[in-house]
Amino acid sequence: MTLSNTLEQLHSEMRQWRQHLHRFPETAFEETQTAEFIADKLKSFGLEVHQGLGKTGVVGTLSVGDSDKKIALRADMDALFIQEKNTFAHKSCHDGKMHACGHDGHSAMLLGAAKYLSENRNFNGTVYFIFQPAEEGRAGAQQMITDGLFEQFPTDSVFGMHNFPDIPIGQFAVKTEAMMASFDCFEITLTGQATHAAMPHLGNDTILTAAQLITAIQSIVSRNVDPADAAVVSITQIHAGSTWNAIPETVVLRGTFRCFSLAVKSLIADKLSHLVQHICTGFDIKATLEFNPENAGYPVTFNTGPETALALQAAIEVAGEEGVNTNPKPSMGSEDFAFMLQEKPGCYLWIGNGSSENSCLLHNPHYDFNDEILAIGATYWIKLVEITLGSKT
Repeated sequence: MTLSNTLEQLHSEMRQWRQHLHRFPETAFEETQTAEFIADKLKSFGLEVHQGLGKTGVVGTLSVGDSDKKIALRADMDALFIQEKNTFAHKSCHDGKMHACGHDGHSAMLLGAAKYLSENRNFNGTVYFIFQPAEEGRAGAQQMITDGLFEQFPTDSVFGMHNFPDIPIGQFAVKTEAMMASFDCFEITLTGQATHAAMPHLGNDTILTAAQLITAIQSIVSRNVDPADAAVVSITQIHAGSTWNAIPETVVLRGTFRCFSLAVKSLIADKLSHLVQHICTGFDIKATLEFNPENAGYPVTFNTGPETALALQAAIEVAGEEGVNTNPKPSMGSEDFAFMLQEKPGCYLWIGNGSSENSCLLHNPHYDFNDEILAIGATYWIKLVEITLGSKT
C-alpha cells in the first residue's frame, strides 16, 4: 500500500484536527463549535462553504474543470452522551459527552481529503463535502435532506465511510445491498387498576402482564421470522412502581427491533401490535403501542451496485485486493446515512480501526479513534473522487 507524500505530510495536521474535535465533543444538533471549526478549515482550503442544513450541518463545494459530474462525500460529526474514561491528553473536556464512535476521525479524514483535492485538483467535476450532525439516533441525515440538501447540492451519487474495530488497520470491507440493519424503537404503556400487593384480586396486575408480554415478544423472531432472515427484537427498558407493597397502575416497556428488509420490518411491527392487543385484553389491561416515539427510525443501509463497484476499485487501489473484504457480514447496527442512500445511489464502506482489545469497541467509554488510519481514509476519498470524476480535460 502506497500513500502519497503529500498525505503523509497531511497526517500530522489530520491528527491535530481529530484530537481537537475529540477534546470538544458536541451531541446531536448542538455541534456549533464543531461546525465552525470544520467550516473555517474548508474556507481556508478555498472551498465554497454552506452552513445551517440540519441546523448545524456544513457542506463544502469544490469544482474543477468543465464536467457536470458530481459526487458527494459524507462524514458525521456528532458525539455521544457517554462519560469518557480515557486518561490521555486529548480526552473529552465536556462532562458526560465523548466521541465514542469515531466521528471525530471521520471528519478529520474528510477534511484531509478536501485539503488535498483543493491543492492538487486532479479531477473533472464537482465534489460536495457533507459534514452531517446528529447521526446518533436523531436522524441528522434526514433533517439535512428535509432542509433541501440534494436540491441545493444535486449530486449524482453519495458515499459514506465508518471506522470498524477488529477490521485490521489498512483494510476495508464493502458489499452491495444491505450493509447495516434498519432500526425502529417502540414504547408500550400498560394501564391497570392499582392495588395493595396483599390483595392482587382487587386490581389488574400490570407487572404480570408486562412479564407475559416480554416473554411473548421473544417469540416473534424465533417463531414468526423466516430463519433465513436476520432480525432481532430487544426489550431495553422497564419502568414500573415506586414502593414494595403496591402493584402499580402503569408499566412502560421500551425496546428496539432491527432487520434487513421491509417485509420483515412490517411483520415484526404487526406481530408486536397483535401481541400487545391480545395479551393485554386477556389480563383486562389497557395498552398503547407507539413506534419511534423520539426517533425517526432508520432504514436499511443499502449499497447500489455501480457505486459499490467504484468504492471497491478505490479501496483496492489503497489496500490491494487482499486488503478488501468484499463479503462482510452485515451489521445489526444502524446508520442514518441510509436516508441519503434512499435519495441517491451510493455506497457505505467500513475502514479498519484495528483491534478492539482493551475495550476499544464503538460506544465504549474507553474508545478512541485510531489516528494511524487517518491518511488511509483520506486516500480512499481522494481515489474515489479521481476514479468517479476522472481527470481534467
